[in-house]
Amino acid sequence: MADDARHSPAGEGRLPDDAVKGADAAPPRGAWNLAATAVFRYREASIVIAGLLLVIYFQYSSAAFLSPANLENLVQFTATTAIIAAGEVMVLVCGELDLSVGMVYALAPFVMYFAMAGGAPPWLAVVAGLAAAALVGAINGFLTTLLRLPSFVTTLGMLFLINGFTLTISGGFPVQPLAGELFTQIFGGNPWAELAWALAIAIGLQFVLMKTRWGLHTVATGGNPTGAAEVGIKVRRIKTGNFILCSMLGGFAGMLDAFRIGSIDPLAGGSEIMFAAIASAVIGGTLLTGGLGTTVGAFLGALVLAILKDGFTLLGVSAFTFDMILGAAILATMTVNIHLSRLRDQGGG
Repeated sequence: MADDARHSPAGEGRLPDDAVKGADAAPPRGAWNLAATAVFRYREASIVIAGLLLVIYFQYSSAAFLSPANLENLVQFTATTAIIAAGEVMVLVCGELDLSVGMVYALAPFVMYFAMAGGAPPWLAVVAGLAAAALVGAINGFLTTLLRLPSFVTTLGMLFLINGFTLTISGGFPVQPLAGELFTQIFGGNPWAELAWALAIAIGLQFVLMKTRWGLHTVATGGNPTGAAEVGIKVRRIKTGNFILCSMLGGFAGMLDAFRIGSIDPLAGGSEIMFAAIASAVIGGTLLTGGLGTTVGAFLGALVLAILKDGFTLLGVSAFTFDMILGAAILATMTVNIHLSRLRDQGGG
């Protein structure tokens, strides 16, 4: 005992040589976990990896996948859905849901067209279309927050109302947008311009969510509405504002597509594009329960859906099969996101 004490000034705490060697040669599993935590602390990481793997697979299966012509198809599949998904993220994060945005996608271009037909310059006609979309969002917000109706019910009723209204004012017939070549190219005539709009909106709203008071209040409202109200956050205003924003982005996406396609169709959009936007948001890491979301992730989710849809089209896979895979992708992604959230919480990330 005395001899041990002479070799250990503290008298205790000295590890045997074998233990020291074991500590120095820590299992590689710890380093792997550390690296994985560093990567997956970002909610977008898993969807980026999935997207890269899909690109590799489809390019290996079909050499035409990354051809310039097919890349334009990918852009067209991605941009519109990503813009609407960004708006849906803002609504979902504050704990609500907007089912009517797909019909606003069809309504706003007709308002724009009638403004142009009445002699308004194109930019003012676009403003008119956005104003009509904002009005729809304001009504959704009013009914949901002041009358305390579930947003599912509110926006479902608005979905049918807007659809009928659009068919009535259009007579059920498509029309062509009236604008010059340069304006048309900037506002969606060029598919890469539409993608630039989608990227700018995703990055801008991500900044709003993470760095501004509005974004922080949106997250707080969705995470704990009672607590948010108790600390002075105007929950009704936050929710109504995000409903307005979502509708405006739906209308803007519809106008961009009208210029890209060269036609305004009263049957365009609808529930299909709305559900695609919600799926993009969910796949990108936004929780349906509120309090957590990412518009950049929603953009990546829309891109992954576009890759899947376009890749399966090139391979001749049935659209029915695509719907099955989409459903499985949503379930798998939500499972992974929940698991990664737990890992982040355990790791303090």
